[in-house]
Amino acid sequence: RAELKEEQSIDLIGKNEVYGDTRHEVNVYVKVFTNSPFLVCMDLALSQERIIDPNYLWIGPDGRDLQGQGYVNLTETGKLMVMGFRVSMSGAYICTLSHKVIETTTQEEMEMVEAYKFMVYAYREADHAYQVSVRFSTTRCRLKTNGLFVEKLNKILNSTISHLTCHISESSYKCYSIRTPKNGLQYELFVRFLVNPFAPGWEEVCHSIPYDCEDVTNRRVRQAAERIGKFFHQLRNILKNEFHVVPTIQYVDNSFSMTPIDSCRPGFGRNHHTHQNCASCCVVCSPGTYSPNNEVTCRICASPQARMYGAKSCY
Repeated sequence: RAELKEEQSIDLIGKNEVYGDTRHEVNVYVKVFTNSPFLVCMDLALSQERIIDPNYLWIGPDGRDLQGQGYVNLTETGKLMVMGFRVSMSGAYICTLSHKVIETTTQEEMEMVEAYKFMVYAYREADHAYQVSVRFSTTRCRLKTNGLFVEKLNKILNSTISHLTCHISESSYKCYSIRTPKNGLQYELFVRFLVNPFAPGWEEVCHSIPYDCEDVTNRRVRQAAERIGKFFHQLRNILKNEFHVVPTIQYVDNSFSMTPIDSCRPGFGRNHHTHQNCASCCVVCSPGTYSPNNEVTCRICASPQARMYGAKSCY
């Protein structure tokens, strides 16, 4: 992903190339463990012209010349690809292009120098979980079987999604008395829980995958959420067969709702202002910021400041 200006047409995405701009730095977003697009050491206008004796110098975030480094693909035409992109590779990639301009009448040579700066950031897709809320009617609020019912509901839901290494977490319920115009006073259980992709064993699933497993994790939790949605759509029949002990508790039709909840891994966060072109991404925290947990924002450090990308603390 890259910030494309108006003059950079959509065709360039197909070519997997991002051009520089002498007027400002260009932001580029690379998913962790993948290869970056080719960073082109010239702007789009210059790429359409003949260039005499071009010479390219690429400097990485650590200040070293990138020529000959094993993790880069550097072409003779000044294009740079960073391979197997990791958090520590984030930062400024600066290319200096020097070339000659020959005056047609006098044949006088002039040396031209342009510098292009690319800010390259590692990013991950957000981890997905699903917040579920659902209601059940009950005979009264101070009823021991209300809690037993919710416990058994959690067990059934967990068994439904356990093969996906997902589980139910943060389960809670409250009981309210509700006056209705037609039916008088009624009692309802308001149940909430999270469909979480990180059940015991989820890491083992990832070991068989040679790259970051967030895509697989998100696919599993989406499948789990779909199964739970199907469960509640069929709940009338399930209540008849499964809940012989508490027949007084009934599902409130159409009360099921599910909301996706996104989180970022430690060291990553979202910033709609700084990273407008990757607003939905979890972008690596920049130096001076950190993220210690699965929140969606990078916090600003007090002193001492974190001096690296992807910091999980300020120390």
